[in-house]
Amino acid sequence: MTFTDPLFLLALVPVAALALAYVLLRRRRTRYAVRFATLPMLDRVAPARPRWRRHLATGLVLLALGAFATAAAGPQMRLRVPYERATVIVAIDVSGSMEAQDVPPDRLTAAKEAAVRFVRELPETVQVGVVAFAEEAELVAPVTADRALVENSVRNLRSDGGTAIGEAVFAAAAEVVRQAATSGTAADGEAAPDGGTAPDGGTADPIPARLVLLSDGFNTAGRSPASSVQAALDAEMPVSTIAYGTPGGVIGSGTRTQSAPADDNTLRMLAEETAGHFYRAESGAELDQVYEDIGSAIGWRTETTLVTTPLVLIGLTLALTATALSLRWFSRLV
Repeated sequence: MTFTDPLFLLALVPVAALALAYVLLRRRRTRYAVRFATLPMLDRVAPARPRWRRHLATGLVLLALGAFATAAAGPQMRLRVPYERATVIVAIDVSGSMEAQDVPPDRLTAAKEAAVRFVRELPETVQVGVVAFAEEAELVAPVTADRALVENSVRNLRSDGGTAIGEAVFAAAAEVVRQAATSGTAADGEAAPDGGTAPDGGTADPIPARLVLLSDGFNTAGRSPASSVQAALDAEMPVSTIAYGTPGGVIGSGTRTQSAPADDNTLRMLAEETAGHFYRAESGAELDQVYEDIGSAIGWRTETTLVTTPLVLIGLTLALTATALSLRWFSRLV
């Protein structure tokens, strides 16, 4: 917690002084009572002393004063809140190597199941699109809020052909740019595709976008991943990459097998050059964990928020409670 006006915290000093004075006063009264009256006499004069109740009301008042003093200092906290709007593109390698069974039941099936769970856990304010890539990249689900459409698009993916990592980035960047242009048109006061308009008719803030790209192999088709970096930067789209599968994974059977490792170096480069993050997953459980980590980082922002109002409400509640208890127990105000 930080404070906009920390000097106001000095108001806690007199509150602490009042608390100390109260303790000293109670001890002094106890000594005088014992000095001028015997204990049996005290029991007859005040057989049902309030004990802890006599301190509770005062304690609540002191806490209320502390809350008010802290509120005056302008306390603020950093809170994690979802973006009002955000875009996530999920790009999944559907090349032939995704048929490898080192991740049971096979790489593609496990990847699709993990991607569906990832999409379900994203905040509702996040719109999602899906890119599938093999010899070419295809936008199989444009950016949408329809999670059922996205999940069905993922489940219908089939493996075939080579690996075009660079083309997947280009396809995702093009979709992000298209969506930004559409949102900008709506923000200028013109009708958006869904019939909405910006409330103030001004320029819309950029919609945060992120590409999450999973691949289990080397780039074998299309433009190179290195050439796609600039497209991602132009779209302001960080790319988080997942190197998927075990180093010993193979495709084929019998004597006709082929090694199918992921290209860690290329995927790491792509993530680093676009301000994304690189991950490795060698099992379905690890892939779930990777998606969980990514999901906790995207679609959310950390903002500094004043918490003055909650503290004032707490102080008022404590003061009112102290007053009510004092009237109930002692028929007087604190």
